[in-house]
Amino acid sequence: MDPEVAPGTEPTPSVAELAARLAALTARVTELEDELAVRRLIASYGPTVDSGDAGAAGALWTQDAVYDMDVGVLNGSAGISKMVLGTTHQEIIGGGSAHNIGPALVEVEGGRATAVTYSQIFRGDGDGGFYVWRIAANRWDLVRNEAGWRIAGRLTRLLDGREEAREILGGAVR
Repeated sequence: MDPEVAPGTEPTPSVAELAARLAALTARVTELEDELAVRRLIASYGPTVDSGDAGAAGALWTQDAVYDMDVGVLNGSAGISKMVLGTTHQEIIGGGSAHNIGPALVEVEGGRATAVTYSQIFRGDGDGGFYVWRIAANRWDLVRNEAGWRIAGRLTRLLDGREEAREILGGAVR
């Protein structure tokens, strides 16, 4: 408040000033909603693959998505669904698993977003306990389409000392 202006006598903002404030506020809320939607999408990956829900897991991805990980490349939402139904993944979740992802460092620019996360996969040890099986760095590329936000690409590299994993993490700091 301006100390020169008596309380209650502040000038009334013009319609143009109010419209500008509203536009700025709307843009900020939209950006926050997009970031929240991206965070929720990324957070959905673990529960869908750990529950074995191939349809829900595949639906998080675009039809032409690419998931590039140390052990191979999966293509499109169909490739993700196929992986979830595959023997290896079914054995992992059958013994108890938790795909833990986050926190996500997210940048949204219009209908595109990028995120960098850590991921850890915990597996059951058969005696009621768990152990960390994999820890990796991840870069996520996301797009907003008619269905909402979807994963268009994911690059995952084990944090085993290789430069490529550190480069993913280094890209998060701008």
